Amino acid sequence: MASLHEPEVAALPDRSAEPQIPAAQLTFSDEEKKQLATYRSRYPTAEGAVMRALWLAQEKFGFLPPEVIRLVADELGIPYATAYGVATFYTQYYKAKVGKFVLDVCTCFSCQLCGGVDMLRHLEKKLGVKAGETTHDGMFTIQGVECLGACGSAPMMQVTNGPYVHNLTEEKLDQLIEAMKQGAMPGFTSVTLPQDEDDLGGNRRTDVNVTETYQTPPVAKVID
Repeated sequence: MASLHEPEVAALPDRSAEPQIPAAQLTFSDEEKKQLATYRSRYPTAEGAVMRALWLAQEKFGFLPPEVIRLVADELGIPYATAYGVATFYTQYYKAKVGKFVLDVCTCFSCQLCGGVDMLRHLEKKLGVKAGETTHDGMFTIQGVECLGACGSAPMMQVTNGPYVHNLTEEKLDQLIEAMKQGAMPGFTSVTLPQDEDDLGGNRRTDVNVTETYQTPPVAKVID
């Protein structure tokens, strides 16, 4: 009997692993410390600021090895275990070095039934790596992830914690990969429902330059 696919998730980092960031670089600048203090001031307790602080750290260091997570915890004055738990819960926080483009393909229930796993397997074959791995040239990391909240345009993926790519097909993925090899990040695309088109003129953000309308999702070839 076919079973629902479980996303391939990279192993959690050893909480006491050997540092990957040189000690001389493992620090926040005065401006970054000021920003962290601002985050802290917005919440009743320091724990409330941990997600924003981890995000700032990831933008600075590129990923969150244990020593960076500890740096965040120390700066906020919270237990290391608290920061570690948050960082390892969300796939949007990178616990290892990743490629220039991180392709998060949704393989949760709705997307899987509409071909999410098919799209993930197509990327694996095209790029020559498995989910959770990075291409040898450091260009692409592939991940199978849980729900990204765009079930109506399944199958879909998110690129490097940024734009969503909706209504995926193998042909669309091939075109995207070739464009990203040239350094082109996908732009924001607005996907609208029929009633929005008819009654609200699209109901789009003012910065939209690419639009798609709702379409009936496909049916997966294989339920993994």
